[in-house]
Formats: sequence, C-alpha cells, structure tokens
Amino acid sequence: MDCLREIEGKQAHDPIFIEKMNKSSTRCVCVPGPVIVGAGPSGLAVAACLKERGVPSTVIERSNCIASLWQLKTYDRLRLHLPKQFCELPLMGFPTEFPTYPTKQQFIDYLEKYADKFDIRPRFNETVSHAEFDQVLGFWRVRTVGPKVEETEYVCRWLVVATGENAEAVVPDIEGMGEFGGDIRHTSLYRSGEEFTGKRVLVVGCGNSGMEVCLDLCNHSARPSLVVRDSVHILPREMLGKSTFGLSMWLLKWLPMRLVDRFLLVVSRVMVGDTARLGLERPQLGPLELKNLSGKTPVLDVGTLARIKSGDVKVCPGVKRLKRHGVEFVNGKMENFDAIILATGYKSNVPSWLKEGDMFSEKDGLPRRPFPNGWKGECGLYAVGFTKRGILGASMDAKRIAEDIERCWKAEAKHSMAFARSLLPQSSP
Repeated sequence: MDCLREIEGKQAHDPIFIEKMNKSSTRCVCVPGPVIVGAGPSGLAVAACLKERGVPSTVIERSNCIASLWQLKTYDRLRLHLPKQFCELPLMGFPTEFPTYPTKQQFIDYLEKYADKFDIRPRFNETVSHAEFDQVLGFWRVRTVGPKVEETEYVCRWLVVATGENAEAVVPDIEGMGEFGGDIRHTSLYRSGEEFTGKRVLVVGCGNSGMEVCLDLCNHSARPSLVVRDSVHILPREMLGKSTFGLSMWLLKWLPMRLVDRFLLVVSRVMVGDTARLGLERPQLGPLELKNLSGKTPVLDVGTLARIKSGDVKVCPGVKRLKRHGVEFVNGKMENFDAIILATGYKSNVPSWLKEGDMFSEKDGLPRRPFPNGWKGECGLYAVGFTKRGILGASMDAKRIAEDIERCWKAEAKHSMAFARSLLPQSSP
C-alpha cells in the first residue's frame, strides 16, 4: 500500500522514531486502514461498514472475545430493553425467529454471526495503553500491551474510538465499606439471584439494571431492598400494544417532544399508577426531554413495580454509611443486610489512554460536541458508541464514519495513482 510506504519513508527520516525503536523492543505495525479500539457492537458496526466499502481495518480488543461487556459482565436474565428492530447493526438484521426482546445469549449469537459474516477478526487480549497523533509523521501511534506485557505500536492514518460509554464500572466510595463484612459487588459481577436465596440484599441504584436485579432476586426468593437516591421516570415497556420506545419515536415524527412526554406520562399514570406513592418521585422534566438533555434513560418496567407494590421489594433512601452487616440511611434508620449489589453504572475510560484535548472531555470521557455531531474529531479521529442513544445511535455514527473514511481513502488512492503516473516515462509524439 502507498500509505504504508509513506509511513515507512517518514519513519526513516524521523530521528526520534529511530532512537525510540533502537532502545525499545516494541513491535511496530503499519496499518493501511483505520485502527478501531473496541470490539463491542460499536466497533463491529464500523468494521463492517468499512468492509462493505472496501476499506480494511484493524480492530483491537482488550478482552478475549467480542462484546465482552455482554459476554462477561451482564446478568443471566438480561434481555434487550428495546425491540430488536431498534438494536440491529448496519447491513444485517436479527433472525426472524428471534423474539421481540432477544435474550442475552441470542444477542451474543447475533454479534458472533455478524463478525463472521464480515470476516471481522479482532486482535484480542491487547489493551491500548497510549494513543497520540504524531504531528511529524502525520499519523496516529497506538501502543498496546499484550497478555505477556509485550508491547506493540500501531501506526495508522485514522483512529476510531469504540470503547463506548460503559468501559469501566463505577464503584462509589461509601463510608464504612471496609467494615461491612458481607458481599459487596458491582452488577458487572452479578450473574443470578440463585446464590442470594433467603438473603437480605440491598441494591444501590434504580436504573434499568438495579430494577431488574431486584426482580431477579425476588424470583430466587431473596429479600431485596432498593436504594432510590434521585428522581426517576418509570414507564411500562409497552403501551397500547406497542413498545413504548417505538411509539415514542413514531409520535416524535408528528408532535413536539414536550407533548409526547405529556402523553407518555398520562398513559403511564393510568397503567402503573402514581410512582411517587411508592417512593419513586418523577423528575420535573419529561422522560424524553430529560434523556435528550442529560442522557439519563427512563426505566422500562418489566415487572419490578408490581413487586414493589406487593412489598417484595422495599424502597429505601440514600445510604449514609455502612457498618458491620448493617446500613445506615440518610434518614437515620438502620437495617441489616447480608449483601450489597451496586447498580451504579459505568463510565468511559478514554482519557486514561487517548492523549488529545479537543474531541473528548477529560471530565467524563465523552465527546464534547453533543449528538449528532460528536462522531468526528481532527486528524482522522472518530468516536462511535458515545451518543447515549444505544445501539441505534452507534449504528448511525458507524455509517457516517465509514462514509467519511472511504472518501479520504479514495482521495488518497487517486492522489497516489496520479503521482505514480507522473513518474512514468512520457512517450514522445
């Protein structure tokens, strides 16, 4: 490839690079297309869209499998919270026999077949430790560390950050965690309520994961309590015979967001009642407006509200501190628990390895520019999976990224061909 020869030529005249390579055992790999960091749904979507356009890519994944969050860090009863048509990756739909809300294993099977169809073969067990644009070379340098601490440096024209919003578990620092003495774990380490049968379990966090873990614990005869620190919108998963999400998307085509929010809240009130009476206060902003402004997703109820109403799940205020097998809440009450599950979410890890200050925020590791403009940065840097709009948002960005890189790819190929022709001897008239 002409771009590889360009890299090698620049390296040959870069004294800093030469000195570094002489002193280091780091293996250097020149990549003809983009490097994609992350082999989750977002990274796979970009790789597939590029493949369809004839652009090769190299996918780097720190784990030993694709979609490691789904395969290694999710509970057994998990299903897609949205209907399958809103969770498809570009260029390949779900099998028709799959249910409306595919199971965790069905979604993993779909992703495996997706990778096979587009011949996506990530470089597994390689963790990106540092990525930076080299102003002298005009290329990105991406350093990785393998399982035996071996280092590799990838040199590429384009870098696609596909590590997503859920790269690292968020574990709050609660006073007294060392004193508790019982099992404290994040939901990334929770698989099933079976091991908690008969136990008193406190679930911290009332998002979709926290609510569903409570339901799972109930189904395994545990005694869960749910910590609700903030206001939250809880909507039925389906309304009027249609998925709430799908109905919302359809209504937004015809009505302003605030009017759709009012409709959702009126129907929810009829279907599930006043959640504030259960200790679940609703935010001032409507569910769609709140999602649009803050990224906070409404909870789609799959049965937990009925368990709260029946008393099987107890709603508790915020935690003040932990004691020996006990929890003191902010209202001064004390209760004993055998285990604590932290449904406190995830965060981006981009600032820990990507060294650039323009595209990504140091504070939260997300693109500074909001959707739909956060997918493209400077010097061939792209982001996918950071829209706070799930797989649907990631798929939209994947298509944009592939189209943009293809345009650059073809322009450079055209330039290289013109340059090559200029070197050919001219025939005399």
